Amino acid sequence: MHETDGTPARRFGLPTAIALVMGNIIGGGIFLLPASVAPYGTVSLLAFGVLTVGAIALALVFGRLAERHPRTGGPYVYAREAFGDFAGFLSAWSYWTMTWVSNAALAVAGVGYFHALTGGKGSMGGDLAVALLMLWLPALANLAGTRWVGAVQLVSTVLKFVPLLFVAVVGLFYFDPANLGSFTEGGGNWAGGLSASAAILLYSYVGVESAAMSAGEVRDPERNVGRASVLGTIGAAVVYLLGTVAVFGTVPHGELVGSSAPFSDAVNAMFGGEWGGTLIAAAAVISIVGALNGWTLMSAQAPYAAAKDGLFPAVFARKRRGVPTAGVLAASVLATLLTVINYVSGAGGVFEILVLVTTFSATVPYLLAAAAQVYFLLTGRRDRVHGGRLTRDLVLALGAFAFSFWLVAGAGYKAVYQGVLFLFAGVLVYVWMAARRSPERPDGTAERRAASGESAAPGSAEAAAPEPEAAAGR
Repeated sequence: MHETDGTPARRFGLPTAIALVMGNIIGGGIFLLPASVAPYGTVSLLAFGVLTVGAIALALVFGRLAERHPRTGGPYVYAREAFGDFAGFLSAWSYWTMTWVSNAALAVAGVGYFHALTGGKGSMGGDLAVALLMLWLPALANLAGTRWVGAVQLVSTVLKFVPLLFVAVVGLFYFDPANLGSFTEGGGNWAGGLSASAAILLYSYVGVESAAMSAGEVRDPERNVGRASVLGTIGAAVVYLLGTVAVFGTVPHGELVGSSAPFSDAVNAMFGGEWGGTLIAAAAVISIVGALNGWTLMSAQAPYAAAKDGLFPAVFARKRRGVPTAGVLAASVLATLLTVINYVSGAGGVFEILVLVTTFSATVPYLLAAAAQVYFLLTGRRDRVHGGRLTRDLVLALGAFAFSFWLVAGAGYKAVYQGVLFLFAGVLVYVWMAARRSPERPDGTAERRAASGESAAPGSAEAAAPEPEAAAGR
């Protein structure tokens, strides 16, 4: 396979695909999660377990869908194949929105960890410079090609996974049950605590779709997308669960509830001294940069796939060294604008609204992808599904749909309301693209071919059919 610039496409092997999934799931939020869920008691560990099962079900569904459609674009491809152009566009638009807004949020969060690492406080200009550096270094790695994307992702995932796993495993040897709070704090019932803590933890697994989104760049995607999705999700779950248990058991509950750096407090409690903050801050910076590297690639994949089908502007379908450069640049510029707004204008409220929108935007493609799998199974489009596996696949698809629906419900009514408004704003883009389609075919075949560089197959009906004027004796 060659790209438009004549260079061979660089393919991700299974280890790199796993690193892409893990790196995108594990961002900066993990370093605050134990303190965030501590007020609800140890029932939050049960919530983690339930969410892990749902995330693995979703990963398995993505793997099954990738066997049927091993193309870049993941959830967008599945939604369009099942429900048509409009559903596919909504999936791509929603996912694209989520990626570049969340990239800005990650960069802003990274500034705080950077100061914790360096031990200083920066000015507004200095903070903005650090945030923009965190955005554009991963962008440059992406523009250098998929080979560099894969290398950065693999190294950053190892560098952040090792210290987190170290704290998680070693912390078990310092585990003291006396540090744990009650199963449900505040006198509430366990079901309420489970739901409340799950609402915070729900988005810990956003990124499970990363291998499916880049299926076109994954070697042997029919097999490796599913493997990478499941193994990457399990790897992230191990870090999440063991890390949270270790922190719960090493930091007294009263201190943990008010902690701003729970992993640092855990390291200090285990080994003494105050060096834990520096260690965890370094891991957090690496984690965020690695996540930005992966999410920058994701921000280009959805519009790339949609542009190949004529649903996004054709410029998004152009690749260089295996990477859709226009998508990388557009997402990086938009994330930069949001970051500048956050620091320069002081419009924190606007920024928070946009970040809130991402919590809903991330779930729309999941719902549509899970629904697509249910549709394929129920309508007889059971490619590669044997009779003995049909029931299992249907149960997994329904479980993934329920998990995705739970994600939407957990976002809260404000996120859903604002997210729907932002989603529907994309309808204008869809209308504009529909109006630009070639009149050659109602489905815009000509524009799609122009975007993907294809021509009509020799001997096909389209190739043989004369143009209207020629048929009339022009």
